[in-house]
Amino acid sequence: MKLSLDTADLEEIREAARWGVLRGVTTNPSTIAKAQSDFLPLVKEICSLVEGDVSVETTTNDSDLLVAQGREIAQIADNAVVKIAMTANGLAAVRRLSDEGIKVNVTLTFTPAQGILAAEAGAYIVSPFLGRLDDIATDSMKVLADICDIYAIQGYDTQVLAASLRHPMHVVEAARLGADIATMPFTVFESLVKHPLTDAGFKRFSDDWENARPHLGELLPSMQEA
Repeated sequence: MKLSLDTADLEEIREAARWGVLRGVTTNPSTIAKAQSDFLPLVKEICSLVEGDVSVETTTNDSDLLVAQGREIAQIADNAVVKIAMTANGLAAVRRLSDEGIKVNVTLTFTPAQGILAAEAGAYIVSPFLGRLDDIATDSMKVLADICDIYAIQGYDTQVLAASLRHPMHVVEAARLGADIATMPFTVFESLVKHPLTDAGFKRFSDDWENARPHLGELLPSMQEA
């Protein structure tokens, strides 16, 4: 499962990319607005920071305008993916864009039925929103599992992107159920690496090393500098 960051914050993207595990970025109008930067330079910079897909969302529900925006987004960079909401007009635009070979991420998906529609329209990615389903007391993991199972049975090529992830267990369960991609805020991304036993163990090893170092004789050059 590929790990993706849901943000338009360049510093967050640079930090996650530094770890060597970031495989993509998803954005939406809210995260773009929060960044308070000029749209086109910002998106181009994001696309340059990651090798994987960068989803850039459209801003209308008119099919013709969606197609026009999709074509323009696809020209921003080779890894730019057009993001379109799950609506009837959106599906019509997905079909037209996918027929042109343009990659589309169908977002705001909440049911297996919507997942089927996205795949049939030729979507490159479908994004079920897990956290928002949890918010209305719906079993988000069953929805994700059903979409993954249906895609496997039907042989759909559409990738399943688990979105609206709120905590590490969302990420773990998404991987267990077969999601192709998991996208999350930087706070969740950062929490994946943290554990109190790791912190405690590292502190103990560091303290023992500092106490023992004067008695260890010759060290590697990098160990002398640490």
